[in-house]
Amino acid sequence: MKIELKQVAPADIETRSMEIIRSELKEPLDPANEAVILRAIHTTADFDYAKTLTFSPDAVKKGVAALKSGADIVTDTTMALSGINKRVLHKFGGEVYNFIADEAVAKEAKARGITRAAVSMERAAAMGKHLVYAIGNAPTALVRLYELWQDGQLPAPALIVGVPVGFVNVVEAKELILTMDCPYIVARGRKGGSNLAAAIVNALLYTASKNERE
Repeated sequence: MKIELKQVAPADIETRSMEIIRSELKEPLDPANEAVILRAIHTTADFDYAKTLTFSPDAVKKGVAALKSGADIVTDTTMALSGINKRVLHKFGGEVYNFIADEAVAKEAKARGITRAAVSMERAAAMGKHLVYAIGNAPTALVRLYELWQDGQLPAPALIVGVPVGFVNVVEAKELILTMDCPYIVARGRKGGSNLAAAIVNALLYTASKNERE
């Protein structure tokens, strides 16, 4: 069998990918959320995100505004941290934090019999900042954010990106975030991942950069 590869210049690969995605989408996207949905599909090759990504009112607009004003980001994995475009983030004055490998966090999580991700969210809340939370792996991180919010211990999040992947309490944890009175972008169902969390944040950062140029 002969396989013929399409010749595409390296600089044009992403543009061509987006063209293919647009041509294969079954329904038009909400213009307000389009950039995030396209980036999610581009990163995962999964068109389900056109339907399962759920946005609070003006979530993208609010997320972009927060990042442009220098909001910091907290992730639940080093993979998500690595995937976020820190060059663009730093241009706006923001930083990205991840506490999962902190020895004190690990020690406290073990002593209390909870996950490091849950303790990491406590550490993030204690910063007292209006943060962007990018959660792509640990449903316990979302549950702890919800609990802290209910207890009045969570400074109003600038945005919660809730897209953990898995089977145990993943769906339920995401549904909790949908009840919170704050901006959120949630991938309903079992699908998600740290790569998706980073992609969504990057879509917001790229939109922020584009807005500055226009």
